[in-house]
Amino acid sequence: MNDTNESKKIWRRETVESPCINICVIHPAERICTGCLRSIDEISAWSKMSNDERAEVLAALPARAPRLQKRRGGRAARLKKQK
Repeated sequence: MNDTNESKKIWRRETVESPCINICVIHPAERICTGCLRSIDEISAWSKMSNDERAEVLAALPARAPRLQKRRGGRAARLKKQK
């Protein structure tokens, strides 16, 4: 093998990637990001968390989705109700 491949192996790390999808809006009532579903504390601590801590956060995210109130049609739904 050449030195480049060996170097890549040495510096490769197995890390739990951030669930961020670049839709960073904190829900005012639930205090979680509407994009990735993490709390503000989890977002700010992510870079300092161990892989196990990150995995715990990721495991908890799917259960948080129902906490966010879904849009109910916006203006189009209101106009239908008026008719």
